Amino acid sequence: MTTQPLTRNQGLVFDVLTHSEGPLSAYSILDKLRDDGFRAPLQVYRALDKLLEFGLVHRLESINAFVACAHPEEGCHAHGITAFTICETCGKVTEFHDHVIEDRLKGFAKDRNFKTGKTTIEIRGTCAGCA
Repeated sequence: MTTQPLTRNQGLVFDVLTHSEGPLSAYSILDKLRDDGFRAPLQVYRALDKLLEFGLVHRLESINAFVACAHPEEGCHAHGITAFTICETCGKVTEFHDHVIEDRLKGFAKDRNFKTGKTTIEIRGTCAGCA
């Protein structure tokens, strides 16, 4: 996690994501923060960019939405590969880390002389509550 304090906008965006029942798009975040003075998507995107950099939030590429990190006290940069299950019925997202999967993927890339950047795994399906 970053050692510098969050700006007002970063704090507001992080708070919305932390208290959300599920992932939110940038426009959904904007709608929730209009009463706090947010007027333009750029305000949300700037805050999200920094929160992503700090490892406090994640972007779920497959649904173009954001979630708060499950363990912001550590920051997700410490974990390497981040994985998510995404329920297509209720939208519930669960973040997890698996060192066996991480080691296998790192080995796969190394064997092919492939230098990895960011690796995120998104598993879509149905959660136990909706099955």
